[in-house]
Amino acid sequence: MASSTSLPAPGSRPKKPLGKMADWFRQTLLKKPKKRPNSPESTSSDASQPTSQDSPLPPSLSSVTSPSLPPTHASDSGSSRWSKDYDVCVCHSEEDLVAAQDLVSYLEGSTASLRCFLQLRDATPGGAIVSELCQALSSSHCRVLLITPGFLQDPWCKYQMLQALTEAPGAEGCTIPLLSGLSRAAYPPELRFMYYVDGRGPDGGFRQVKEAVMHLQTLS
Repeated sequence: MASSTSLPAPGSRPKKPLGKMADWFRQTLLKKPKKRPNSPESTSSDASQPTSQDSPLPPSLSSVTSPSLPPTHASDSGSSRWSKDYDVCVCHSEEDLVAAQDLVSYLEGSTASLRCFLQLRDATPGGAIVSELCQALSSSHCRVLLITPGFLQDPWCKYQMLQALTEAPGAEGCTIPLLSGLSRAAYPPELRFMYYVDGRGPDGGFRQVKEAVMHLQTLS
């Protein structure tokens, strides 16, 4: 006997009430997605990756952002040679001008290119003789006294000699006597406490004078 209850048609689903359907959609929308746990590998990779603030600049950028100062020459910064205008002041009599010029040419033409003061060439025109001589002595590292018979008879040469000894009485090597055309007995008594260069050699003692000046330059 057939039942009076009707079965649902195949392929059809029972319909939910509209109120329950609306509650289901509301709960689905309000639910927050669950956070996935970080794996140990991702944590370690993130921690090991440095930030942009802590990472050092590449060499090319660091050299641009902080340029180094231009190199300085140790010989120029450490030596006091350039603190004065001349390396040598040649003191001579007027009659020994040719010998003094030869000495200056030898010193200036050497590999050291020594800067020499020659009175008739480098003195200021119109300047007072006393002030010019004193300025030449104080502006030079050392003084070469070309001691000849004319030197001993020239009052200005004797003034230069005494002035050089007065300015630097204890400065060893700053005053270099070059004895030429005189015997040892004629050597000035004011200079007896220092050695002199004998100008009777083939080069007139020029090489020994240059070596003495160069030795003074290495000590300064």
